[in-house]
Amino acid sequence: MKYFNYFLIIFGAFVAMYGKTNSNSDQSQYLLIGGIVMLMIGVYRVAKTVPSKHEHEDAEDDV
Repeated sequence: MKYFNYFLIIFGAFVAMYGKTNSNSDQSQYLLIGGIVMLMIGVYRVAKTVPSKHEHEDAEDDV
């Protein structure tokens, strides 16, 4: 599942860049929006798995 998140980030970035370079039509705007959405979903899913710094500090205080 981790690789799927990285795939979303990379593929979303490429789609967004492709949509940005071909900014002549309405279809490229939809590609840009879709690429950004995929990129942000991938970043969100990766960020969910990173533990909070404050949770780590709280655990050390309890010891």
